[in-house]
Amino acid sequence: MLALVIMIALPGISQKRPDVPAKFRNYTLEMKQPAMEAENVSNNLFQLNQSDLPKADVMGNTYYDLQSNAGMQSRLHVFDDHTMGVVFTYSITYPYFPERGTGYNYFDGTAWGSYPTERIESDRAGWPAYAPFGENGEIFVSHASGGQYSGLFIEKRYNKGMGDWTEMIFQGPYGAPGLFFPRVATAGPDHSIIYLIAVTMPGTPYQGLDGALLYSRSWDGGLTWYPENHLFNFLSYGIYTGFNPDTYEIVAKDNIVAFLYGSPWQDLGLVISSDTGHTFTKTIIWEHPYPMWSGTPTDTFYCVDGAHHLAIDSDGMVHLVFGINRTYADTAGSYWFPFVDGIGYWNENRPTFSNSLNALNPYGEPGSELVEDYSLIGWAQDVNTNGIWDILGEPGKYYLGASSQPQIAVNEYNEILVIFSGITETYNNGTQDYRHLWARSSPNGDWWGSFHDLNSNFAHIYDECVFPSLASDWDYESILVAFQADNEPGMAVCGDYDPYTENLIQFPEDGVGIIELPLPAFEVMQNIPNPAHDLTAINILVRNPVQVILNVTDLIGQVVFEADEGLLPPGLNKIMIDVGHLPDGIYFYTLKTDNSSVSRKMIIRK
Repeated sequence: MLALVIMIALPGISQKRPDVPAKFRNYTLEMKQPAMEAENVSNNLFQLNQSDLPKADVMGNTYYDLQSNAGMQSRLHVFDDHTMGVVFTYSITYPYFPERGTGYNYFDGTAWGSYPTERIESDRAGWPAYAPFGENGEIFVSHASGGQYSGLFIEKRYNKGMGDWTEMIFQGPYGAPGLFFPRVATAGPDHSIIYLIAVTMPGTPYQGLDGALLYSRSWDGGLTWYPENHLFNFLSYGIYTGFNPDTYEIVAKDNIVAFLYGSPWQDLGLVISSDTGHTFTKTIIWEHPYPMWSGTPTDTFYCVDGAHHLAIDSDGMVHLVFGINRTYADTAGSYWFPFVDGIGYWNENRPTFSNSLNALNPYGEPGSELVEDYSLIGWAQDVNTNGIWDILGEPGKYYLGASSQPQIAVNEYNEILVIFSGITETYNNGTQDYRHLWARSSPNGDWWGSFHDLNSNFAHIYDECVFPSLASDWDYESILVAFQADNEPGMAVCGDYDPYTENLIQFPEDGVGIIELPLPAFEVMQNIPNPAHDLTAINILVRNPVQVILNVTDLIGQVVFEADEGLLPPGLNKIMIDVGHLPDGIYFYTLKTDNSSVSRKMIIRK
């Protein structure tokens, strides 16, 4: 296997954000309800077939292209023996998809199996979430939909990749037997404890909630549950009006289980238990400016977009990432801004965000509480390096930000890797711009390396790359991500209502999806804090000892500060600058070595 080293750099792309024209930042569309079933009943098929293009490593195909309404479930797992399992929502009989259910494939250490040609469940299903189970087994949970059953399918087997699946039906509480859009995680000895969250039927209130988020736990492989379909008091009516499909995620490790929830019209909240799911505490990471919103008009404000992900490090601390968008409501409906984007990062050592309308503003404007390269770690990239975000401007409709669907993994050394799907300039079909997967890493979450386009090769030149699922179990040198790709931006099932086309579930490259990304020789981070008013810090990562000179210039290029920092040792180095004597304004700091230089913008505001 090729190694993917967690420090992303050259041939990556620098961190400088391109200017986003006002016509894109202010472009709005009406928000639609999340899709429960296929709504596009057209039999039209997009003419260009995936078989006409070079392929990466592919695990399956589907014409049902809505893998999630927002955030992605766990769909891919790498086992200790380097085998892998992957699941996805499978169906090829459009437009009604009567055979929809879970497609599964297994990598035996050498090769993937054949494409799945039928679902695993005994009846129509969708939205599988996958996890290891038992000493050498696997489990997934999906929701029943449109068949004879209601509730969730739980499918498990004790030997991964072989044998029959054992099917169980898990129903919701009295008054809400249907459960939908599940998330599952396993932990404890041999992954024997099952943690499950799901929502009740949207549109059918349960205990006052339009979509109640319920929690269950089993110690015996799903035979018994305690608690079962539990509604937490801190998620009940009076605090929230309901939860939208796919706007929550769950993760477990050792004795810790945590789940995350949030959408444009709810708080971003983290719920954690450190005693195997017996007791929980809640932290509001971003407080919504309109609590208990129920359709009334609002001002325009920046918000989480509903797609997010979380991971637990080796010290038991939770790290999370979330997509950013902008929204408002009037008497006719609510709206989203398809070209507003940003990926936020937070961990339990950080302060939370306020309910200010601009708290999550990703453009560095007054009122923003995000710090670039610290808590704001992802955005649309300037691929052609002209300083402007050059896109066609007709969005594929996912009802998310232009950079979204983030995934996060933390290895045993607490080094972090984040992957997200973002609209990418210079890649389009003449009408709409394609999304690519972008990756960025950090040694500790305090600063972040270069961006890397995982789909920049010829195999993906006409691919819309979305719905990434990042393997949570990975070693120091490698990481894997599965995603969906097709030829048309947006979706056929909902959103754009494009003609149906074949969608491939695949890795970014040949060689079972592992991409080599070398360590940088010289990496300069954004100063913190920025804006600065007295002391500000610049973090620099070097691989080998290097002589560094620092200078600061104003907007007309006049040097206002210069220092010889001497020979910096390998690793992370911090340079402190006292800017208290400089007037307010915009400056640029440059760090020079014998072979290269890196410049960044710094704002001074007292």
